[in-house]
Amino acid sequence: MSDAILTSVNEGVLEITINRPDQRNCVNAAVARGIAAAIDRLDSETELRCAILSGAGGTFCSGMDLKAWLAGESAAEGGRGFAGICGRPPNKPIIAAVDGYALAGGTEISLACDMIVARRDAQFGIPEVKRSLVAAARGVIYLPRLLPRQLAMELALTGDPIGAERLAELGVVNRITDGPAIEAARELAATIAANGPLALMATKALMRDSWNWEYDELEKRQNPYIKDVFSSEDAREGASAFAEKRKPVWKGK
Repeated sequence: MSDAILTSVNEGVLEITINRPDQRNCVNAAVARGIAAAIDRLDSETELRCAILSGAGGTFCSGMDLKAWLAGESAAEGGRGFAGICGRPPNKPIIAAVDGYALAGGTEISLACDMIVARRDAQFGIPEVKRSLVAAARGVIYLPRLLPRQLAMELALTGDPIGAERLAELGVVNRITDGPAIEAARELAATIAANGPLALMATKALMRDSWNWEYDELEKRQNPYIKDVFSSEDAREGASAFAEKRKPVWKGK
């Protein structure tokens, strides 16, 4: 992994940092490869429960590196898509910790995450139309699902930004901080990581995949996601720990 992405692990939480502060953490090929590799690691290592994605130097991400793009460099990585996450996010929970700007692809990266913690003065937006581009890393698809349609349309067609506080009022940002977003993201991640790992993955998958399921198919389609969870060692451990009034010890199986 190049220096464009930094990683560290603490108590089952993988922290992924975009490390191009001099370029406002814009996404080039190295960033896409690095994030994709980190997410592959998150999904493959049993001891990792969830992740936090942030940017170095007080900015989350200013989008695609347009100079690199003009030179023919791709900001996508394999099957994981733009920035190594937007096309195929991880199976485990991931939190975006947003300071400063999350613009264009930066907003799309944050929306590819499951939760967003943002500093109070952070700014989001998809200004691609100002460069005769389209927010094609699912920004124009996700925003109308998350926001009132007219507001989503205004943001997409004007390219103007929107503040973190307003997005928190609308339920898109989970938590607002006065200091660096990473601290509150770590608190949220620790709460998540304390839970059963198999249950976390099954719950995320169900919430992601059931969006358009028909009502009369819900139970049938849910069963394949949960059957291995209820028959797992962790399920018995969770029940036993509750009965014995102790902290559970998860095995991920």
